[in-house]
Amino acid sequence: MAVATDREYLLFINGESAESSGGEAKELVEPATGEPLAKVAMGTEADVDRAVEAAQGALAGDWGRTPGPERSRLLHALADALLANRKELCELEARNVGKAISSVKAEFFQGVENFRFYASAIASIAGRANPVGGSLLYYSLKEPVGVAGQIVPWNYPLMMTTWKLAPALAAGCSVVLKPDSSTPLTALRMAELAAEVGFPPGSINVVPGPGKTIGSYLVKHPGVDKIAFTGSTETGAQIMRDASDGIKRLTLELGGKSPNLVFADADLADAIPSSVWSIYYSAGQSCEARSRILVEQSIYDDFVAKFSEAAGKLKLGDPLDPETQIGSLISTDHRDHVHGYVERGREEGAEVVQGGKASDGKGAFYPPTVLTGVDTSMQVAQEEIFGPVVTISSFEDEKDAIKQANAVRYGLMATVWTGDPGRGHRLARRIKAGTVGINMPYSAFPGIPFGGYKHSGFGRELGIDTLELYLETKSVIVSTSSKPFNPFGL
Repeated sequence: MAVATDREYLLFINGESAESSGGEAKELVEPATGEPLAKVAMGTEADVDRAVEAAQGALAGDWGRTPGPERSRLLHALADALLANRKELCELEARNVGKAISSVKAEFFQGVENFRFYASAIASIAGRANPVGGSLLYYSLKEPVGVAGQIVPWNYPLMMTTWKLAPALAAGCSVVLKPDSSTPLTALRMAELAAEVGFPPGSINVVPGPGKTIGSYLVKHPGVDKIAFTGSTETGAQIMRDASDGIKRLTLELGGKSPNLVFADADLADAIPSSVWSIYYSAGQSCEARSRILVEQSIYDDFVAKFSEAAGKLKLGDPLDPETQIGSLISTDHRDHVHGYVERGREEGAEVVQGGKASDGKGAFYPPTVLTGVDTSMQVAQEEIFGPVVTISSFEDEKDAIKQANAVRYGLMATVWTGDPGRGHRLARRIKAGTVGINMPYSAFPGIPFGGYKHSGFGRELGIDTLELYLETKSVIVSTSSKPFNPFGL
């Protein structure tokens, strides 16, 4: 199915497409071309109220009565529906985000597996039982937290929607999901497919809109029991404040400035192309991008030369071309934001040895860029640039490498390249990050918990542990005695 550029996408509330109560629609353009893509209805506070009411109604009705095996069947059915519509969904995502279709396809298939994983993980939802002593028996029940408000970012809208929906639905929660107002198309289409395969009305609701208004209202809403957010650290801090009055459960997956450590004994034939991928995948617009490369001094010059040469060979271009390796950034405004950091790096004394200049022509393209001679005190080494820009610094020894790796406020991901297995495991324990890769660049797999330390947030996505974040534990204590209780001896 080809993507219809003249379609107007509506909200999705209570099992069907719904007009915005405010009548406002946003014109979306393709970041790679600047050409019109679609119109999307923007939700209002009244629409959030409608969505939360629908989600509460689903819990009190059909969805709340849906047993685990049936929830599992529905999640598998949704995974099947995604696969049946993969061409449409991948093209829609690539055109909406500007991302290379090759990257989108990889994210799409992980999204399918997320639903498969949690469909199977439903079997693990169970309480415990044991005698307390005497004639008392204890058992526990696992119950859904309630209505989950979920906010996903613009950089991985399709995949992050699956990250959020799958565990919440597996646990039996209903969902009000707010995609970014710039990239809501695949989330809305996914909600339509969920309804088609049989998810009850109100179990999944999607309300696009601005984060500062609609997102904040969703977080504060008294009918929402849990918030799961992926996005910037600054917004995450505001969400914590907004959620505090309601004492809501929170999962926050926030920013990153992740280190990539390369020791002299590493296999550079593996480390260099993997390090190139680790930053330039998704054009650097990824929270766990390894945007700081720390290289042992004895191989620093050789590494910089080979890395820069490899980065310069990457194909930048049309997101729908299967040969493209780096698509556009999300907007020309963001491209200018990224370039501003490169200029700041120059002012701080860094040297631009590759890229550093916006591409000519249409679209929000920015080339793979390499900054060398970077000190940990520089802004470009401390702040999340969120673009195809990497800094390369040197370290003296293992102790210095660990110190530099931990010298930022973030702690999401880290990668270590070394020929010494003992060193790899030592660093995995000492680097403050939610995930550490040893001699491999990948970061997220269904079934492996993903999340951050420090200002990168708290809570975990993708793992069995994530189900607990959507479940309440209720303790039940039962008397098994035939004799009446008379504690006061009356």
